[in-house]
Amino acid sequence: MINNAVEQNIDFNKEITRLKKEKNAVILAHYYQEDAIQDIADYLGDSLYLAKMAKEAKADIIVFAGVHFMAETAKIINPQKKVLLPDLKAGCSLADSCPPTDFAAFKKQYPEAIVVTYINCSAEIKALSDIVCTSTNAVDVINSISKEKQIIFAPDKNLGRYLIKQTGREMILWDGACIVHEAFSFNKIVALAKENPTAKFIAHPESESQVLDIAHYIGSTSGLLNFVQKDSCDTFIVATEAGILHEMQKRCPSKQFIPAPVEDDTCACSECAFMKLNTMEKLYRCLKDETPEIKLDLQLMNDARLPIERMLAIK
Repeated sequence: MINNAVEQNIDFNKEITRLKKEKNAVILAHYYQEDAIQDIADYLGDSLYLAKMAKEAKADIIVFAGVHFMAETAKIINPQKKVLLPDLKAGCSLADSCPPTDFAAFKKQYPEAIVVTYINCSAEIKALSDIVCTSTNAVDVINSISKEKQIIFAPDKNLGRYLIKQTGREMILWDGACIVHEAFSFNKIVALAKENPTAKFIAHPESESQVLDIAHYIGSTSGLLNFVQKDSCDTFIVATEAGILHEMQKRCPSKQFIPAPVEDDTCACSECAFMKLNTMEKLYRCLKDETPEIKLDLQLMNDARLPIERMLAIK
C-alpha cells in the first residue's frame, strides 16, 4: 500500500527530474495540462507539434501528459518506445463522440469518399481514415486532396464547418463535438467584449459557428499563442481550454488574458476535466512504476500509422 503521507512530502519536481534521467524518459505535455506539468515538460505544444516530437523521440520512455488519443498516437508512430499516460481515464469527449462501429457504418455509405479525421479520435477511427489532420494543418490537408474527390470529415462538426468556409470544399460531416469548446456562451462573450472594448476576441475552430463569427482571430492552440505574441493589442478574450492562458502569460507578461465565459454559471472558464486528471503526483508515480502503459494491437497500429504519416508528410 502507498503511504500517502510520505507521497505528499515528496518534491515532485525534483523526483520527476531525477526519474527522467535515471530511466531515459521524455515528457510531452499539451498546453491544456495544469501549470506545473507544463513547466516541467521537455516538450510543450499542440497536437501536431507533440506528434512530431513523439515520432522523433530517442528516449526509451515517452510520458504523454495529455489525453488517451495523444498517447495512442505516440505509440502508433513510435511503436518501439514504452509510452506512458499518467491517468488512463484521461479520455476525450470528442473522441468518445465517434464510436468506431458507428463510424465504419457511416463510412460505407460513401465508398468513394476520402476520409479525413481530426487527430482527436481513437486509434480505431484513425485506422478507418485515409489521412489525419490537426487544427494547425487541417486547411493544408483538405487542400492537398483532389477537388474531384468527395471528403468525409470527422469527428468534429464545428471544425468541419470552419474548414468548409476556409477551403470552399463541401464535406460530409460526422456529428461530433468537444464539450469544452461547445460550452462557450455567445451572449456572455458579447457582453464581456462590451466591457473590454479594446480587447480582441480569439477562438479555437472547435468552437461553435456563432462564436467563430465574432472572433478577431481563429486558430489552433499554437496559432492562438503565436497571435497574442505578435499582435499589438494588450488584452485578449480567449475561447479555448483555459490551460493555454498559462503559457500565454509566460510569453506575454505585460498583456492581459481573459478566459471566454461559458453557459454554466458555476464556472468562470472552460476546462477539460479529462486533461486535468493528470497531476504532478500521477506523473511522478507513472515514471516511478512505469505504468499505466499504452498497449495497442499490432495490426491496429499498422493500420492507423499510414494516415498519420500522410499528415506528417504535408509541409
